[in-house]
Amino acid sequence: MFDKLKAVESRYEQIGVELTRPEVVSDNEQFRKLMKEHSELTPIVEKYREYTKAKESEEEALALLEEGGLDKEFKELVEEELREAKSNIEVFADELKILLLPKDPNDEKNVIVEIRGGAGGEEAALFAGSLFRMYSMFAESKRFKVEVMNANETELGGFKEISFMIEGSGAYSKFKYESGVHRVQRVPDTETQGRIHTSTVTVAVLPEADEVELEINPADLKIDTFRSSGAGGQHINKTSSAIRVTHIPTGTVVECQDERSQFKNKDKALKILRSRLYDVAQREHDEAIASDRKSQVGTGDRSERIRTYNYPQGRITDHRIGLTIYKLEQTLNGDLDEVVDALITYYRAEALKSQEDGN
Repeated sequence: MFDKLKAVESRYEQIGVELTRPEVVSDNEQFRKLMKEHSELTPIVEKYREYTKAKESEEEALALLEEGGLDKEFKELVEEELREAKSNIEVFADELKILLLPKDPNDEKNVIVEIRGGAGGEEAALFAGSLFRMYSMFAESKRFKVEVMNANETELGGFKEISFMIEGSGAYSKFKYESGVHRVQRVPDTETQGRIHTSTVTVAVLPEADEVELEINPADLKIDTFRSSGAGGQHINKTSSAIRVTHIPTGTVVECQDERSQFKNKDKALKILRSRLYDVAQREHDEAIASDRKSQVGTGDRSERIRTYNYPQGRITDHRIGLTIYKLEQTLNGDLDEVVDALITYYRAEALKSQEDGN
C-alpha cells in the first residue's frame, strides 16, 4: 500500500508543476483534466502526509526512550506522545485504505431518479409523491438542483410515475443506494376500519450519461408527439408538445410532457433514455466481471425490497444493513443523512473486506 502511496504523492507533485506551465494553463481541456486529477488526489496525499508525520513522531519518541537518561516528567511526556503517535498511525492507515478503494466513476455525476407506484394503486401513487418530496428536500439540503423531467399525476395528488434530475457535484454518491423497492405500511385516509395497508413503490437511480459516454444513433429512434394530459386524463395542452421516444433496438420507451415546448420535452426524453441505456450497459459490464453477484457494491436491484416505512410505529427499516430508526417524520422531511451515511459506511466496509480477501 505504501509504495502505491509514494507513487500517488509523486504524481500529485508532478501535476502541481504541470499546472504552473503556461502551455498547460492556455489549454483549457488539459488544464481541466489535471485540476480534476489534482483535486481527487489531494485528500489521499494530505492523509498520507499526516500518516508519515505520525510515523516520524513515533520514531523520535522511541529514539528518546532508547537513549534513556530522561527525568520522570519528560519521560512521561515522551511516552504520551508515543501513545498518541501509535493511535494516529492506526487511524490514518485505516483511513488511507478507504481512500485507496477504487472510486465509483459515477459518484460525482448528476442523477436521474425515476419513481413508480407499484402494488397498492392510489395509495402507492400517494407514497410515490411522499418519496419525491423526501428526495427533493434532501437534495435541497445538499444544495443540489431538482428538475422534474416527466410526471404522471393522479387525481388525489400522487404520482403513477415521476422522473426528475438532481444536479450537483456528488449527487450520485448520495442517491445511488436508493434503487429498489420501497414498502410503506400505513392506514389510508379512505380506510374506515383503521386497517393497515401495505403498498410498494419502485425507485431507479441512474447516473446521467453524456453524449460522449453513450452515443445514440438517430436512426435507432422512433419519435412520436401527442398532447399533454393531466390527472384523470383531461387535456391541459391544446398543442402536441408531449414527446414519446422509442429506442428500437432495445424497445426502451421514454415519455416527456412536463414542458410546453416540444423541443424541451424531446431534450429531456433523450437525457432519460441515454441514462437508462448507460445504466443497462454498466450493469451488464458489472455482471460480466463479478465472480459473485452479491459481492458487488450498490447493485441497486430493482426487484430488491430495500426499505420499509411503517407509519403506525414511526419506524424506518433498511433491510440491506439491518438499520432501524424511529424517525419517520424527520426522514420523510428530507433528513436522510443518518440512513445514507450508514449505507455508505457499510458498503465501504464491504468493499474493503473484498479487497483484503482478494489480496
